[in-house]
Amino acid sequence: MASAVSLLLHSSPARPLHRASPPSRLLCSPHHQRALLLPAATTPRPRLLLAAPPRASNNNDNSGAVEAPDRLVAAVAYLYPFLDGAHHGRFLLAQFPVFTALLRPLDPAARLFHSSPLTPFLLFLTLYFAVVRNQQAFSRFVRFNAMQAVVLDVLLIFPDLLQQSFAPSSATGFGFEIFQSMESTVFLFLLVSLVYGGGSCLLGKTPRLPIVADAAERQVM
Repeated sequence: MASAVSLLLHSSPARPLHRASPPSRLLCSPHHQRALLLPAATTPRPRLLLAAPPRASNNNDNSGAVEAPDRLVAAVAYLYPFLDGAHHGRFLLAQFPVFTALLRPLDPAARLFHSSPLTPFLLFLTLYFAVVRNQQAFSRFVRFNAMQAVVLDVLLIFPDLLQQSFAPSSATGFGFEIFQSMESTVFLFLLVSLVYGGGSCLLGKTPRLPIVADAAERQVM
């Protein structure tokens, strides 16, 4: 009996006491398997999202950084090209007397400007060498606006040459009308440059006049 029981015990296969549970699907997923195979040093870590740096403003409003004396000097610089080219507005002032009334406060400056033939040339040298090139005494705001005024005055050479070369002999005809329109256009451009440039400077903003702004930018360090 004992030998029979012993024979049965040795001949029956051993069975586990607990059934092995099937592997979890999460553990069998390929992503999890790759994560288990990676070493600890190469395990990907969450990246920190850094905020993008703020973009620089493109506007020309620097009123908080420009002092009152700089604003005044920069605004006065635009009187130079206007007074030098005011003679181009004789036809417009004759047709519209309202412009004469508006510009009457500038009569003392105009008389001083035309008091001597050397005055325009001396003012040109003063603006360019004593203001534009003087980085120690004046800020870039003043020097840039002074350079715009200088470049604008230099451009007056072309309408002055046209006036001397192609001025009609009589005050009638189609040629005189074209000449009159050209003179009035030059004067209005100078007037707008004076109002816009001087007004912006008084507000502490940097005006950029068409045609002359890029040339002035290259000259100012």
